[in-house]
Amino acid sequence: MAKEIISRIDASDLALNDKLIYINRVAKVVKGGKRMRFSALVVTGDGAGHVGLGIGKAIEVPEAVTKAGSVAKKHLIKVILNGTTIPHQISAKFGASEVLLKPAGPGTGVIAGGSMRPVLEVAGVKDIIAKSLGSTNRINLAKATILALSQLREPQVEIERRKPAEKPADTIAEGATGG
Repeated sequence: MAKEIISRIDASDLALNDKLIYINRVAKVVKGGKRMRFSALVVTGDGAGHVGLGIGKAIEVPEAVTKAGSVAKKHLIKVILNGTTIPHQISAKFGASEVLLKPAGPGTGVIAGGSMRPVLEVAGVKDIIAKSLGSTNRINLAKATILALSQLREPQVEIERRKPAEKPADTIAEGATGG
């Protein structure tokens, strides 16, 4: 399978805001003791259909958050929205985490848990029902949500895809006569 060429979204044109999802203290055991570092999971977006996820690791927390923010800006994706919700139901799996995203009516709000909520809020989704299936690992759950949002299609394309294929009348007539 050939690798798809993904067009990069220029982050300088957008008014992005970062949201910290999780900070993890990690330790490497060496001869002299433990070397402590911090890992940060950050999501960035403009609230109007652009979202990106990044992980950064550094000796101090602010440095890790800054690194994660710059990684998130490099990996922005465009989310197709239908008003304040998503155009259709979708499910995606990343690692052992699986997410199910369903469109919701106006006024429902973001019904999501874990690290799905900040990803959806920063992307600009106002009304959605989301369910976490499988592992609740924060990183995998956020990546599964990003994957699901990247697989969304335009509403008209989805309607056309779901229509059953119609057979021409000539083919049906020929099959009946045996000829």
